[in-house]
Amino acid sequence: MYLLELAGTDDAFAAYEAGSAVSDVSVVGGGLATAGAITDRVSRLALTHRVSELVGMTAPTIESARELLAETSLDRTGSVAVRARDVRGATGISTQAVERELGSVLVDGGFRVDLEDPDHELRAVFAGSPSAQPEDAVELMSHGKERVCALGWLLDEPDRQFTERAPTDRPFFQPGSMDPTLARALVNVAGARPGATILDPMCGTGGLLIEAGLVGADVLGADALPKMVRGTRENLIALVGDSFDVCRGDAGRLPFRDEAVDAVVFDAPYGRQTKITGDDLASLLADALREAQRLAPRAVVVGDRPWDSVATDAGWTVDAHFERRVHRSLDRHVLVLERE
Repeated sequence: MYLLELAGTDDAFAAYEAGSAVSDVSVVGGGLATAGAITDRVSRLALTHRVSELVGMTAPTIESARELLAETSLDRTGSVAVRARDVRGATGISTQAVERELGSVLVDGGFRVDLEDPDHELRAVFAGSPSAQPEDAVELMSHGKERVCALGWLLDEPDRQFTERAPTDRPFFQPGSMDPTLARALVNVAGARPGATILDPMCGTGGLLIEAGLVGADVLGADALPKMVRGTRENLIALVGDSFDVCRGDAGRLPFRDEAVDAVVFDAPYGRQTKITGDDLASLLADALREAQRLAPRAVVVGDRPWDSVATDAGWTVDAHFERRVHRSLDRHVLVLERE
């Protein structure tokens, strides 16, 4: 079993993204999940901070954590550091006291403490109740509303260099460009990985394609506006390389063969950046979703409202629906769609 320390406050969405790289995800506390098996793709996750080999879980007290560790077979040698974390301040535990107590158990077990460059890092993570979950998004443990302490040996800290790539630093930028963290999470949910082909039929400035390309997927893009096509090409060349295809095209009638891609992912027009509204927008989305179904068995769609009925009318099954707050006047709805 493995322990996942989740980023942000949307546990359901973070756990769902983690499912693209691990199996049997179960949220066990706020910002905390377990997994049955992992792949090397965990290093590319956007919403998982750390992955550890799970030692066990117990009540969120220093005494319980110490007892759990003392009863554990310490099947490793060398130097060690203990890092404690109170996720979102949910338990009020003294993390320094936790580190001292667990460190003393490890010293008694023959370890040498090295806080600078240890051979092993023991994670002691204290968490409260998870954030609200869609029932079908992730499995919740029956005691999910209780506080918990989990211990684990750190295995991986996913690379977070994508957080340093601000949209404003790209060769081509437009207001409203998607945050790279969300873009990375969305392409992971879509299935971006080496050997997969990902299409964005409304590519805008190319933010989704950039992240898909950087995790190793082959990328295709289209946009109705010539300046967006040119801008996406500039951004992809600067950040990914020259192995991509981007063309001008109508999202409802694309020049690609049937089953051309593994997944379609796009950010639907909304807000001040588009003049398309009301019935025209719904019609555009319906056409795009019908075309996406011709091209791929899976789609991930982002919009400023729930487009579930439009998706189902187009023949898709809604596998998951997440609502993410951007600011007071804007929520983003993320739909994960599977072909019937």
